[in-house]
Amino acid sequence: MTSRQICRGAVEGTAMEGEPLWVVAGPTASGKSALALDLAEAFRGTIINADALQLYRELPILTAQPDRAALDRVPHRLYGCLSAGEPASAGLWRGRALAEVEAALSAGRRPILVGGTGLYLKALSQGLSPVPPVPRAERDAAGDLLERIGPAALHARLAGEDPRTAARLSPNDSQRILRAWSVLRASGRPLSYWRDQKGEPGPALRWLVLLPDRDRLREAVATRFDAMLQAGALQEVETLVAQGLSDDLPAMKAVGVRELSAVLSGGLSLDEARTRAIAATRQYLKRQTTWLRHQVMAEEPRLHVWYAQYSYQLGAEIVRFLRDER
Repeated sequence: MTSRQICRGAVEGTAMEGEPLWVVAGPTASGKSALALDLAEAFRGTIINADALQLYRELPILTAQPDRAALDRVPHRLYGCLSAGEPASAGLWRGRALAEVEAALSAGRRPILVGGTGLYLKALSQGLSPVPPVPRAERDAAGDLLERIGPAALHARLAGEDPRTAARLSPNDSQRILRAWSVLRASGRPLSYWRDQKGEPGPALRWLVLLPDRDRLREAVATRFDAMLQAGALQEVETLVAQGLSDDLPAMKAVGVRELSAVLSGGLSLDEARTRAIAATRQYLKRQTTWLRHQVMAEEPRLHVWYAQYSYQLGAEIVRFLRDER
C-alpha cells in the first residue's frame, strides 16, 4: 500500500485526555468513509480504521479500502497493514489504534475512528477481558488434538467444560474452538470466566452514526459489488487463493472471497457468485444495523444519528453542526 497506511506497535500507558474521540459508524455502504474524509479535512483529522477486514493488504477492493485520491487528501492509518495470513484480533487492533490516536494527538491532529466492527470499537472504550497468553506448547497440543479429532468433536469436549463459550460457537468454527480450548488448558479456567473479568477502560467515544433506509442500502450494496467486480475483485481473490491459506483465517471469510473462489474453481458462474455475495452482504448489513440499534443507540450517551445515506450535502451539514457546537 502506501506510506500513509501503516501499523504501529502498541503504546503502554497511553493517556487519553480532553474530549471524547469521534467515531463515524454505520452499516456497510452507508457512506461512513466519505463522511470521515469530510470531517478529517474540516477538522485537521487523521482517519483510523476500525474495520477488521480493511486491515488486510490483499483485499483493498473487496473490503472497500480508501483509494489513492482519499489517501492523498488526509492521513489514513491501519488500512492494508496486515497480511492475510495474520489473524487480526480485537486486542491487536486496540493496541495499535491507541498508538495511532496518541500519534495523531501528538501531531496536533484529531483522531477520527471509522469502521463497522462493533467488537473493536467496544473493546477500545470498555477494554478487553484479561485473557492470559497461551504458551506455544499448549497451542501446539491443542492444534494436534483438533487435527486428530476434528472441530465438531473438540467443540463437544469444550461444551462439557465451558458450555457458555461452546454455546456461542459454531461446531465448524475451528479457529475459535481452538482458542477457547487452548485458554482452558493453559489457564485452568474457561474462556467464559476470563470474559467476565473487566478490562482496563479506554477513551470515551462520541458516536456519529449514519443509518439510511434499509431498502436504499440494499440497492447500494448491489451497485457497490458490481463496481468491485469491474475494479478487479475476481483477480484479487485469485491472488489471495494462490497463497494456499487456511479457510479459517479472517481474511478468507470476507464477503466475496468464498463466492468468487467458487468461480475460479468452476463451482459457480460469475452471475451466481454475484447474487450470493450481494445476499451475504445484505445479511451482514442487517446484523450491523441491529448491533448499532441495540449496542450503540440504546446505550451510548454521546450519540448523534442521521437517518440518511452520505451525500456531499449531508457531509457539509454535519461539518456545520459540529463546528457550531465548538
